[in-house]
Amino acid sequence: MNTYMAKPAEVERKWYLIDAEGKTLGRLATQIADLLRGKGKPTFTPHVDCGDYVVVINAEKIHVTGKKMQDKLYYNHSQYPGGLRVRTLETVLEKKPTEALERAVKGMLPHNHLGAQVYRKLFVYAGPDYEQKAQKPVPYEVK
Repeated sequence: MNTYMAKPAEVERKWYLIDAEGKTLGRLATQIADLLRGKGKPTFTPHVDCGDYVVVINAEKIHVTGKKMQDKLYYNHSQYPGGLRVRTLETVLEKKPTEALERAVKGMLPHNHLGAQVYRKLFVYAGPDYEQKAQKPVPYEVK
């Protein structure tokens, strides 16, 4: 019996729509990362992009537990001396509501060329409106 290896041309992709309102940040990000990689498919192959497209709406209404709004920190550095910028989750959600979810999902994907390719299939929107209506995404119920 031979092991099945998916080929990039044979992969069938679906479009999923996820409503992030009231969902916990980390738990939602893991399920989005699994959809993007295609981990739930029987044809999953680790070195091939087998995943589906994911559209996330209402990212500004994401939920976190505990005191993460004040305690969770995001770091950016300009590569110049003294160029470290530290922001809390609260300020990140105020300025760019989609960034927290995008960074959480990106951190759960492979850190190589395949991960960058998979990440391009994620579309996150702060409100209920989205641009991919023509693709007719199927609503996906997050567990």
